[in-house]
Amino acid sequence: MQQFVVPQFLDVEGKIIGPLTVRQFLIFLVGAGLIFIVFKLATFWMAAIEGIMIFALTGVFAFLKINGRPFHYFLLNMLQTARRPILKTWNKEIVIQRIKEEKQEKPKPPVPKKKLTLSRLNQLSLVVDTGGAYNEEIEPPEQE
Repeated sequence: MQQFVVPQFLDVEGKIIGPLTVRQFLIFLVGAGLIFIVFKLATFWMAAIEGIMIFALTGVFAFLKINGRPFHYFLLNMLQTARRPILKTWNKEIVIQRIKEEKQEKPKPPVPKKKLTLSRLNQLSLVVDTGGAYNEEIEPPEQE
């Protein structure tokens, strides 16, 4: 009997550089790129202030977890919740109006089924018994 290793700790990200995971490393790379651009475009003191804010923001995105989930998931959930209406009300008149509209739609009449005669049943049983090899058009009609 073959033994298989069952993976455990699937929610733990792999570390690549010291204590940093791939996600955290990429976030810090983006932050470092933004700080570099700020230092090239702004004066020293303005760039230093903006650089500190960018560094703090990248630290929040890289390390902060809320309810065991990374911060960017929390931010996305917060934005989705803000887009939804806060107060949900039930309007009985709208529900009654929808029910009346559904009742007004006339259902389609049922398609009449063809009645099976004894000869038709015999032909169908031959088709089933022969696995579809029997073809009623080729066979001569039964004589009574």
